[in-house]
Amino acid sequence: MFKLRILQFLAEKRLIAIVRAGSADVALQTAEACIAGGAVALEIAFTTPDTLEVIRTLVGRHGNRILVGAGTVLDAETARMAILAGARFMLAPNVEPAVIRTCNRYQVVSIPGASTPTEIVSAMEAGADLVKVFPGEAFGPQYFKALLAPLPYAPLMPSGGVTLENLEAWFQHGAVAVSAGSSI
Repeated sequence: MFKLRILQFLAEKRLIAIVRAGSADVALQTAEACIAGGAVALEIAFTTPDTLEVIRTLVGRHGNRILVGAGTVLDAETARMAILAGARFMLAPNVEPAVIRTCNRYQVVSIPGASTPTEIVSAMEAGADLVKVFPGEAFGPQYFKALLAPLPYAPLMPSGGVTLENLEAWFQHGAVAVSAGSSI
Protein backbone atom coordinates (compact mmCIF):
# COMPACT_ATOMS: atom_id res chain seq x y z
CA MET A 1 0.00 0.00 0.00
CA PHE A 2 1.55 3.30 -1.07
CA LYS A 3 1.92 6.27 1.22
CA LEU A 4 -0.80 8.28 -0.53
CA ARG A 5 -3.34 5.52 0.08
CA ILE A 6 -2.26 5.24 3.72
CA LEU A 7 -2.70 8.99 4.21
CA GLN A 8 -6.13 8.90 2.54
CA PHE A 9 -7.14 6.00 4.79
CA LEU A 10 -6.02 7.84 7.94
CA ALA A 11 -7.77 11.05 6.85
CA GLU A 12 -11.01 9.14 6.18
CA LYS A 13 -10.99 7.02 9.35
CA ARG A 14 -9.62 9.89 11.51
CA LEU A 15 -8.69 7.73 14.52
CA ILE A 16 -5.51 5.90 15.45
CA ALA A 17 -5.96 3.68 18.50
CA ILE A 18 -2.81 3.59 20.64
CA VAL A 19 -1.93 0.17 22.03
CA ARG A 20 0.56 0.28 24.89
CA ALA A 21 0.76 -2.74 27.20
CA GLY A 22 3.02 -4.54 29.64
CA SER A 23 3.22 -7.69 27.51
CA ALA A 24 2.79 -8.81 23.93
CA ASP A 25 -0.20 -10.97 24.90
CA VAL A 26 -2.02 -8.04 26.52
CA ALA A 27 -1.14 -5.84 23.54
CA LEU A 28 -2.63 -8.38 21.12
CA GLN A 29 -5.77 -8.73 23.25
CA THR A 30 -6.12 -4.94 23.43
CA ALA A 31 -5.56 -4.58 19.68
CA GLU A 32 -8.14 -7.26 18.89
CA ALA A 33 -10.65 -5.55 21.20
CA CYS A 34 -10.03 -2.23 19.42
CA ILE A 35 -10.53 -3.91 16.04
CA ALA A 36 -13.73 -5.60 17.26
CA GLY A 37 -14.92 -2.17 18.38
CA GLY A 38 -14.34 -0.69 14.92
CA ALA A 39 -10.80 0.70 15.06
CA VAL A 40 -8.97 0.13 11.79
CA ALA A 41 -5.70 2.00 12.45
CA LEU A 42 -3.58 0.85 15.39
CA GLU A 43 -0.36 2.26 16.79
CA ILE A 44 1.69 -0.35 18.64
CA ALA A 45 4.00 1.56 20.99
CA PHE A 46 7.63 0.47 21.22
CA THR A 47 7.31 0.67 24.99
CA THR A 48 5.40 -2.62 24.68
CA PRO A 49 7.57 -5.76 25.01
CA ASP A 50 8.02 -7.67 21.72
CA THR A 51 6.53 -4.82 19.70
CA LEU A 52 7.80 -6.22 16.40
CA GLU A 53 6.12 -9.57 17.03
CA VAL A 54 2.84 -7.82 17.88
CA ILE A 55 3.04 -5.86 14.61
CA ARG A 56 3.86 -9.01 12.58
CA THR A 57 1.02 -10.94 14.21
CA LEU A 58 -1.59 -8.23 13.58
CA VAL A 59 -0.49 -7.73 9.97
CA GLY A 60 -0.55 -11.51 9.44
CA ARG A 61 -4.03 -11.88 10.91
CA HIS A 62 -5.69 -8.86 9.32
CA GLY A 63 -3.69 -7.96 6.20
CA ASN A 64 -4.86 -4.77 4.53
CA ARG A 65 -8.20 -4.70 6.38
CA ILE A 66 -6.50 -2.59 9.04
CA LEU A 67 -3.43 -0.35 9.22
CA VAL A 68 -0.81 -1.22 11.78
CA GLY A 69 1.75 1.39 12.75
CA ALA A 70 4.55 1.72 15.26
CA GLY A 71 4.72 4.31 18.02
CA THR A 72 7.51 5.79 20.11
CA VAL A 73 9.87 5.36 17.16
CA LEU A 74 12.92 7.36 18.21
CA ASP A 75 15.54 6.39 15.62
CA ALA A 76 15.92 5.20 12.03
CA GLU A 77 16.96 1.68 13.05
CA THR A 78 13.76 1.17 15.00
CA ALA A 79 11.74 2.61 12.11
CA ARG A 80 13.31 0.20 9.62
CA MET A 81 12.70 -2.81 11.88
CA ALA A 82 9.05 -1.78 12.27
CA ILE A 83 8.68 -1.32 8.51
CA LEU A 84 10.13 -4.77 7.86
CA ALA A 85 7.65 -6.18 10.42
CA GLY A 86 4.79 -4.63 8.42
CA ALA A 87 4.16 -1.22 10.02
CA ARG A 88 2.68 1.28 7.54
CA PHE A 89 3.05 4.43 9.64
CA MET A 90 5.40 5.67 12.37
CA LEU A 91 4.66 7.96 15.28
CA ALA A 92 7.15 9.56 17.65
CA PRO A 93 7.04 12.02 20.53
CA ASN A 94 9.80 14.05 18.85
CA VAL A 95 11.08 15.23 15.47
CA GLU A 96 13.91 12.97 14.27
CA PRO A 97 14.80 13.70 10.63
CA ALA A 98 16.44 10.27 10.19
CA VAL A 99 13.14 8.56 11.05
CA ILE A 100 11.27 10.77 8.58
CA ARG A 101 13.84 10.01 5.84
CA THR A 102 13.54 6.28 6.50
CA CYS A 103 9.76 6.48 6.26
CA ASN A 104 9.96 8.44 3.02
CA ARG A 105 12.44 5.94 1.55
CA TYR A 106 10.04 3.05 2.20
CA GLN A 107 6.79 4.91 1.39
CA VAL A 108 5.60 4.74 5.00
CA VAL A 109 3.74 7.62 6.68
CA SER A 110 5.75 9.59 9.24
CA ILE A 111 4.02 11.35 12.12
CA PRO A 112 6.61 12.98 14.40
CA GLY A 113 5.61 14.73 17.60
CA ALA A 114 5.88 18.47 18.15
CA SER A 115 4.54 21.06 20.57
CA THR A 116 5.56 24.46 19.23
CA PRO A 117 5.24 26.22 15.87
CA THR A 118 9.02 25.94 15.43
CA GLU A 119 8.94 22.17 15.98
CA ILE A 120 5.92 21.78 13.68
CA VAL A 121 7.62 23.69 10.86
CA SER A 122 10.84 21.70 11.42
CA ALA A 123 8.87 18.45 11.11
CA MET A 124 7.19 19.63 7.91
CA GLU A 125 10.49 20.83 6.43
CA ALA A 126 12.01 17.41 7.20
CA GLY A 127 9.23 15.78 5.15
CA ALA A 128 6.71 14.67 7.79
CA ASP A 129 3.32 13.63 6.44
CA LEU A 130 1.34 14.58 9.56
CA VAL A 131 2.49 16.23 12.77
CA LYS A 132 1.41 14.81 16.10
CA VAL A 133 0.83 17.64 18.58
CA PHE A 134 1.95 16.10 21.85
CA PRO A 135 0.93 16.15 24.60
CA GLY A 136 -2.54 17.24 23.49
CA GLU A 137 -3.93 17.50 27.00
CA ALA A 138 -1.38 20.20 27.80
CA PHE A 139 -2.88 22.47 25.14
CA GLY A 140 -6.45 21.47 24.30
CA PRO A 141 -8.36 21.85 21.03
CA GLN A 142 -8.18 25.67 21.10
CA TYR A 143 -4.42 25.39 20.60
CA PHE A 144 -5.03 24.03 17.09
CA LYS A 145 -6.98 27.17 16.21
CA ALA A 146 -4.03 29.26 17.40
CA LEU A 147 -1.48 27.10 15.54
CA LEU A 148 -3.42 27.01 12.29
CA ALA A 149 -3.80 30.80 12.11
CA PRO A 150 -0.14 31.26 11.06
CA LEU A 151 0.25 27.66 9.76
CA PRO A 152 -3.01 26.94 7.87
CA TYR A 153 -1.32 24.23 5.78
CA ALA A 154 -0.01 22.24 8.78
CA PRO A 155 -1.49 18.70 8.92
CA LEU A 156 -2.00 18.37 12.67
CA MET A 157 -3.10 15.43 14.79
CA PRO A 158 -3.43 15.57 18.59
CA SER A 159 -2.20 12.76 20.80
CA GLY A 160 -2.79 12.59 24.52
CA GLY A 161 -5.93 13.90 26.14
CA VAL A 162 -8.27 13.00 23.26
CA THR A 163 -11.58 11.81 24.74
CA LEU A 164 -15.09 11.15 23.49
CA GLU A 165 -16.09 14.42 25.15
CA ASN A 166 -13.57 16.59 23.25
CA LEU A 167 -13.20 14.57 20.04
CA GLU A 168 -15.46 16.78 17.96
CA ALA A 169 -13.75 19.93 19.26
CA TRP A 170 -10.40 18.69 17.95
CA PHE A 171 -11.90 18.20 14.48
CA GLN A 172 -13.71 21.56 14.60
CA HIS A 173 -10.38 23.24 15.33
CA GLY A 174 -8.58 21.62 12.40
CA ALA A 175 -7.31 18.17 13.38
CA VAL A 176 -6.79 15.92 10.36
CA ALA A 177 -7.03 12.85 12.60
CA VAL A 178 -6.58 12.00 16.30
CA SER A 179 -4.77 9.33 18.25
CA ALA A 180 -6.15 8.04 21.52
CA GLY A 181 -5.06 5.40 23.97
CA SER A 182 -6.21 5.25 27.55
CA SER A 183 -9.49 7.03 26.77
CA ILE A 184 -10.63 4.20 24.48
